[in-house]
Amino acid sequence: MADGFSHMDDDGNARMVDVSAKNDSQRTAIVRCTVRLAPETLRLLKEDALPKGDVLTTAKIAGIQAAKRTADLIPMCHPLPISYVDVRFTVLDEASAIDLECEVRTTYKTGVEMEALVGCQIAAATIYDMCKAVQKDVVIDGARLVFKSGGKSGTFRAE
Repeated sequence: MADGFSHMDDDGNARMVDVSAKNDSQRTAIVRCTVRLAPETLRLLKEDALPKGDVLTTAKIAGIQAAKRTADLIPMCHPLPISYVDVRFTVLDEASAIDLECEVRTTYKTGVEMEALVGCQIAAATIYDMCKAVQKDVVIDGARLVFKSGGKSGTFRAE
């Protein structure tokens, strides 16, 4: 391993980390982000009155699909046997925003943080795509890991 970099071999070449010697463990990751909308856009979304249809159902499906395809998108990311993905939404009327949360679970040798990040961000991008006909300046904000469990490093909770 070149100078402690896990994704480089001794010659400095990119490589996938070998996790074959690691034990399987139950692993969970949760990522959150926020999509900020104009009040009128949020009203239309809640009334299912946007031109592209049911925004949150479409975003949920997109986030789940994206989490399952993470290894196809991120180099050196292991394809994982994902046992659970969910994307949840909380509509914040007073803030004219939607909080998203993507939770991913597996029992495997490596964690699902990347899958939760990709799932959350693609769900948010889908909300943008479905709202852009009425609002171009939608903001996707603050994607971050808020919880992970399993593996050698144990449990992490964001403050």
